[in-house]
Amino acid sequence: MNDEAVNEQAWTVYGQHHLKRGTVLPEPERLDWAPGGTGPGAELLGELAGRRVLDIGSGTGRYPAYLAAHGALVDAVEVSVSQHQRAVERYGSTPGVNLIQADAVEYLCQHDGPLYEVVYSVHGLGFIDPHELLPVLAPSIRVGGRLVFSVLHTNSAGLGPADEVIARDEVLPLAGGGELAVRMWALSPALWEDLLVDAGFVVEDVTLLPAPEPDNAYVTQLISARRQDRPAPRRVSGRQRGDCPPLAQAALGVAVIVMGPEGRVLLGEHRTGVWECPGGKVDPGESIEAAAVRELFEETSLDAYESSVEVIAMLVDEVSGINRVTAVTTVAVFDGSPRATEPHLVANWQWRGAGDLPEPLFVPTAQALRTWRPQLPIDHPPVHVYRIARPQDQDS
Repeated sequence: MNDEAVNEQAWTVYGQHHLKRGTVLPEPERLDWAPGGTGPGAELLGELAGRRVLDIGSGTGRYPAYLAAHGALVDAVEVSVSQHQRAVERYGSTPGVNLIQADAVEYLCQHDGPLYEVVYSVHGLGFIDPHELLPVLAPSIRVGGRLVFSVLHTNSAGLGPADEVIARDEVLPLAGGGELAVRMWALSPALWEDLLVDAGFVVEDVTLLPAPEPDNAYVTQLISARRQDRPAPRRVSGRQRGDCPPLAQAALGVAVIVMGPEGRVLLGEHRTGVWECPGGKVDPGESIEAAAVRELFEETSLDAYESSVEVIAMLVDEVSGINRVTAVTTVAVFDGSPRATEPHLVANWQWRGAGDLPEPLFVPTAQALRTWRPQLPIDHPPVHVYRIARPQDQDS
């Protein structure tokens, strides 16, 4: 299940929970971008009378109804069926409000040309991959039109925003107790600005709105942007040739050279009699670093971070007519002591030095160690070695 599907399911359960409870929210007196009513209100959206407005992640429809009362013509898009039901039951006949149950990206892709003078979202954009949403959102806003939205900056536990475009685990609390797992894009202001500029916006303001409670670390980002006069650069798409999977012709694995005390490396004796580094296959969709950390822990109980894994080379050879590709990695920082967690495969792990290497070595291990330290007295079948330059190597 992808991140957006996780969120759609969570918000549907959330809406069902409140439908069952019979929750009735008061009519809003203002547009609150953050919990607790901190910060500005609807004035950020500018003149609304007669303007076409889009609300992304409109929830129960309270804010679309509030803006419609001020003359706006609001399309309110909500992906959750149950949240949409709550909105329809209360605001389905409200003049100026068009309640739409749809995925926001899919809805925007169905329409050509600029539709809206104003687009806003109260903590809705953070549940949608910005790489998917922003490129289709920009063409839907008239040149000079406004985009205003609030997103998570720091959660209540004090975890701040990320500097890479990746969703992370957050929780959605339920009234009466309990919580739901969601995935959120909590990004730094600089990263949001980069994404918006790439999509064809100019960022006018970013404001951080702390929670009003002194013991609550929660902080909201409030971002105001405008559609630029010039169109966004054309994005080049990529796609598969067809629906058939590619013909399998290679196996991808990872060898983990664990660097221990006094220049020794960790080697284990396999039940077949060969000695090998920790390692194994890279699962579909898994990064090499993640595979190295996973295999290391599964085989030895050593715990390492992906950031401590360095990929130093890719090796290509052939076994039984299949290309074997081995990512050679090194790990110097880890926690724990090695133990045989899979004794049916590897009975024991040992720290061995350059002058005390056991034999025979498993072929990918022999190739990896020789790539890592070319001076080691190791013989192995031929292999194509593609070394990966480190940043300091490129600068020298």
